[in-house]
Amino acid sequence: MEPGTIDNLSILYHSSDFIVVNKHWDLRIDSKMWYETLTLQSQLKHRFPELADPDTYYGFRFCHQLDFSTSGALCVALNKAAAGSAYKCFKERLVTKAYLALVRGHVSQSRMTIRYAIGKNTTEGMTHMMCIEGTEGCENPKPCQSELIVLEHGSYSGDPVTKVLLQPLTGRTHQLRVHCSAIGHPIVGDFTYSHRQDSNPYRMMLHAYYLRIPTGKELIEVCAPDPFVTAMDSNWVPQHITQRLEDVIQELKDKGTQKEEEEEEEESQADTTSKTQGDPEEGDKKGHKSPPAGSVQLREPPGAHLQFLRCQGGGSSPSRHSPAP
Repeated sequence: MEPGTIDNLSILYHSSDFIVVNKHWDLRIDSKMWYETLTLQSQLKHRFPELADPDTYYGFRFCHQLDFSTSGALCVALNKAAAGSAYKCFKERLVTKAYLALVRGHVSQSRMTIRYAIGKNTTEGMTHMMCIEGTEGCENPKPCQSELIVLEHGSYSGDPVTKVLLQPLTGRTHQLRVHCSAIGHPIVGDFTYSHRQDSNPYRMMLHAYYLRIPTGKELIEVCAPDPFVTAMDSNWVPQHITQRLEDVIQELKDKGTQKEEEEEEEESQADTTSKTQGDPEEGDKKGHKSPPAGSVQLREPPGAHLQFLRCQGGGSSPSRHSPAP
């Protein structure tokens, strides 16, 4: 993936309510600084001037965030109603996000759940960083959970690295970067969370690969092309495949579909109970369960081989920013 310019915005999905872009690395979503003229917002306004909304500060409603250094799928709502429906999906934890990353060293476990509470670092000179609970200066740590799945072992510029799929099950700022650093496998090129040592790669190797937002009106489901392949970066040399990316993504798709079906069934039962009892409020209390507390969680892969289905667009609706990984 080449560096971003005002003209090379890549569109993954486009409907009357949403656009999903493949954000470039080292690109801000928006900025109030006069000298930062190239942003995702400026790319969108250049490409789709007719879609810019004068009622919003930046002209577009970004449904969630990606760090400056992170590339990949990012959803933009094109009107207030769409933004509201997307916000509802994020609030009810119906959104599935998965990231590709190259991390330092060879991760020994094929799958792991990372649980470290994360808070803001208040230490002088580090206030732009987050940190795990127990770190000196850690303020207001909150429980966080991430899933890590090993895809390939290999090397980058001769050093051992692992290609992994990361899924944030909570939404703390810099969560994936902090969690990878905490387990001793910082993301390649992450200068901030490698004790300011990893400065050689041309970018941080974190990419928002898979995004699924089931708004009801639309199902938005996209994959942003994998940038961590030898054809695009010859420094990355895979040596051993542990799990196929296609199979893992299909697993996420199946779990997302199952969760949506369960939600629909619960809503249907709540409606039936409400009609039977004649009191809408009372029926809702007895028949409706709270939304799932966490995002889709990965388990051990099923024995049977899963058939990979290409990510296809659907439709959905986002709203306000959610923390960037």
